[in-house]
Amino acid sequence: MQINWNIKQLSQEETATAQRLSTELDISPVAGRLLAGRGIRTAAEARAYIRPSLDSLHDPFLMRDMSAAVDRLCRAIDNKERIMVYGDYDVDGTTAVALMYSFLRTQTDNLIYYIPDRYTEGYGISTKGIDTAKEKGCTLVIALDCGIKAVEKMAYARSIGVDFIICDHHTPGDTLPGAVAVLNMKRSDCLYPFKELSGCGVGFKLAQAYAMRRGMDMQEVYRLLPLLAMSIASDIVPVTGENRILAFYGLRALNAMPSEGIRAIMQVAGIEGKTITISDLVYKIGPRINAAGRIKSGAEAVRLLISHDAEAALRFAKEIDSYNQNRRDYDTKTTDEALAQLQKDPMNSAKFTTVVFSPEWHKGVVGIAASRLTETFYRPTIVLTAGDDDIISGSARSVSDFDIYTAIDSCRDLLTNFGGHKFAAGLSMHRKDLPEFQRRFEEYVAKHITSVQRVPTLDIEAEVELSDMNWKMYKILQCLEPFGPGNERPLFLCRHLINNRNTRAVSEGRHLHLDLTDTVVAMDGIAFGHGDKADHLQNGNAVDVCFYLEENSYRGRTTLQMNAQDIKLNE
Repeated sequence: MQINWNIKQLSQEETATAQRLSTELDISPVAGRLLAGRGIRTAAEARAYIRPSLDSLHDPFLMRDMSAAVDRLCRAIDNKERIMVYGDYDVDGTTAVALMYSFLRTQTDNLIYYIPDRYTEGYGISTKGIDTAKEKGCTLVIALDCGIKAVEKMAYARSIGVDFIICDHHTPGDTLPGAVAVLNMKRSDCLYPFKELSGCGVGFKLAQAYAMRRGMDMQEVYRLLPLLAMSIASDIVPVTGENRILAFYGLRALNAMPSEGIRAIMQVAGIEGKTITISDLVYKIGPRINAAGRIKSGAEAVRLLISHDAEAALRFAKEIDSYNQNRRDYDTKTTDEALAQLQKDPMNSAKFTTVVFSPEWHKGVVGIAASRLTETFYRPTIVLTAGDDDIISGSARSVSDFDIYTAIDSCRDLLTNFGGHKFAAGLSMHRKDLPEFQRRFEEYVAKHITSVQRVPTLDIEAEVELSDMNWKMYKILQCLEPFGPGNERPLFLCRHLINNRNTRAVSEGRHLHLDLTDTVVAMDGIAFGHGDKADHLQNGNAVDVCFYLEENSYRGRTTLQMNAQDIKLNE
């Protein structure tokens, strides 16, 4: 597949800033460019960016309805009302429930948590969940990572005497639900400065506001930041502004003193004892937490995350790890069958979208399959499977900068439910409406997607010389962490590199071990999926390499290496 390379261009002002930062901070011009490209203008701003402060977090009471939410929560605790903490079954939802439950159990024993079943209740606030709250004697429910569109459900809850505080970050509909408080920065009437909190992040702001109202030591809230870091990483929200501060301190706390539940999941993931990064949360821990809700129940993930007993936590973690293996098997089967289905469609290559359906696919992995198909065909993708009665439901994933939520919204009259954001969404419809949905979704995307959005793009921060890629530069990169959307890991471009001595294909020819030089400096590296370029380099030809700079430890020796993301041949 063709990949476009987009080399970041700085404005004249940013270029001048980069040069000034390089001089004032005694760093390389490339490092100065990295800082300027992140909107940093002065040496003081650079130091603040490198050392983020929890004092820079926004006042939670700037969020609309926060005072009402805290008033109701205080009244419930003072009056010894029973409280239900309710959340979605994914990583964001389960970490949010674990965070809120762990925080509130220091204030009250009259507390339960609830995660809806993905298959019998579906996403969001369910009638069963409300009825359970009533049956258990709960007069207040704190809903996390869901609820922003639960207008009818809130009317029902009020009718049976159950109050709700909704903490959500998804795009609101035209009508807000009639809860006691609706905390969502994306409300049109909310002036909260940072709009990209995760669902767990909104719950954290409620805990922060409650602690401020009660005069509590804020460390009681900050000790829960590892859960929030997991949410930020796994829900793919921008790692900028407050999220960067929260992720920074969450990772620091997680590495210094993880809870028994988190330690157990690290152990089964094989990463205990190493420094955990955002990448580890995304690829090692997040999928295992998600697997509980996909295969069994999200409540099992919460049970693990709130556990204080090391032996029990390890047992819970091993169970969740087994669910993750089952998830992988379902994932592979679903993706393979979807690809086979698309290969039979003679019009597939001409389409702007992928919309596939099978009643046999496991509902818990359709989102993963949608991501796999997006990687394969690079176009907006929806994978659907059978639900209750004649309802089918599934997940959507987008490409580049294309807003898939708006595309789905254009077909809302065909849907029984939908929700999400720009890059990912969930939806359901009557099975009979699928052909018309496919037609209209394809028509909308074909009309609105740009040619640039149809080709995968690597955004390159800087064109460099190999001599720029030294340990001092690597230390600068570490200071820019944690990386994620909005603060991407810097991608570099080095041109006209040739084989030094030992570039060769490995892993049965699939991958490429790099040993490249610009005739002055040499560097090793790895290029997954580029084994076919070995002959070109071994014959003395040059290449341009787009790569991440990373640390590699082997047999007690630590070196810097290139992790190549793409290679272009110099003919």
